[in-house]
Amino acid sequence: MNERLTNYLNGLFAPYDGVKSVTELKVDLLSDLQERFRELKAEGKDDETAFEMTIDSIGDIEQTVLEVANLSRSLERQVVTNFSASNLPKSDFAGVIAHKGKFTASALRGSDFTDADLTGSSFAASDVRGALFDRANLTDCNLTSLDLSDASFIQSILMRTNFSKSGLDGAKFIGAKLTDVKLTMIDLRKTIFENCMFDGVDFNSSDLRGLCLDGQTFNGVKFEKAVLNEVSFRGASFKNVSFHSSFTFSKKYYRAIKTICFDGAMMDKLTYAALKGMEADLSKVTVR
Repeated sequence: MNERLTNYLNGLFAPYDGVKSVTELKVDLLSDLQERFRELKAEGKDDETAFEMTIDSIGDIEQTVLEVANLSRSLERQVVTNFSASNLPKSDFAGVIAHKGKFTASALRGSDFTDADLTGSSFAASDVRGALFDRANLTDCNLTSLDLSDASFIQSILMRTNFSKSGLDGAKFIGAKLTDVKLTMIDLRKTIFENCMFDGVDFNSSDLRGLCLDGQTFNGVKFEKAVLNEVSFRGASFKNVSFHSSFTFSKKYYRAIKTICFDGAMMDKLTYAALKGMEADLSKVTVR
């Protein structure tokens, strides 16, 4: 009869195999049922009656099991994706799925996140120097106050990604499409951008002095309050791009705009008119 009780519970708990807390619940329940069966037999009940009464004594266990399983799985996901305050230099995270992961105040220098899906994850106050994010999905990720020096973002998925107050010296963005990305208060003077598309990107209060952005595409981009001295946009393509600044009417801002190279660039009439009003050198620009 013990085997019959065991088989009954195995069938009841089958959908939750592998969930540790549910397995523990099954072991405890089996022990209780075996004891109850023995009590009923001692009262003179036959095997079939004792078995049925034993099973009936469980009550509605299925809802309890479901709740325990859901709670357990939720806690397991939290443990797996929370790497805050961890010492994990040169770790292998290539190809992992870690939605809403937490990587706060962690040592992740040289770690490999190639092809990882990090959607909604948060990186803050961490050392991520030299980390690889090639082809990684960084949609809705928050990267704040990080050291991302020499990090690699080759063909990364950057959608609504927030880079704020982080170090990007030597970081490489190659063949990447940046959509609705925010680059706020970032020193980009030594950051490398090659063959990128910037769609709805906001460079608010970032330092781009001397940055080479030749041949790249800018659609709906805002360079508001950005420092733009000596930036090169040779052969770049512009559409609905804003260069407005809180210092638009200052001589200092006009002087900075005049140092930008737009040679060979193509731009729409609105962007052209706005830059012309700021006295930019547009003598070699094609308007379309």
